[in-house]
Amino acid sequence: MKQTLLVLLILGSRMLPAQDIPFIKAAQIDAWKQADTDTVRVINFWATWCAPCVAELPSFEKLNKEYAGRKVEVILVSNDFKKQVETKVKPFVAKKKLKSRVVFMDESNPNNWIDRVSPDWSGAIPATLIIAKRKNQYLFFEKQLTYEELEAAVRSVLE
Repeated sequence: MKQTLLVLLILGSRMLPAQDIPFIKAAQIDAWKQADTDTVRVINFWATWCAPCVAELPSFEKLNKEYAGRKVEVILVSNDFKKQVETKVKPFVAKKKLKSRVVFMDESNPNNWIDRVSPDWSGAIPATLIIAKRKNQYLFFEKQLTYEELEAAVRSVLE
């Protein structure tokens, strides 16, 4: 009986629902950039297959945790393949226990939305856009960020 219960608990814990990962369109980037809010948005573009992206995810998670309760929102935009969202992205998010908001960019041609993020973006990832709309500040980084670099950038737009 105990073994049966243990097996059910183990199997049940593996079937816990992963974070819902909504699909977004390019227009969502415009909406985030134009939203009249005093919330600073930190939007990171990444993929599970991108080693520098995966390496910097703990910095975004730390920022999300340390700035909880402040007007800072961390959004992780997956650029994985659409057919792998269920089989790769969701399990990855669950395994890494990501608490930041994760969304999937549902556009077939990146050239249709890259310039909406920043005209300076070549399309390489990782890339991060920090938006402080009410201060009319937009910071863009096309590189892997350390936590110190990320926090300094956020602090600069919060002050």
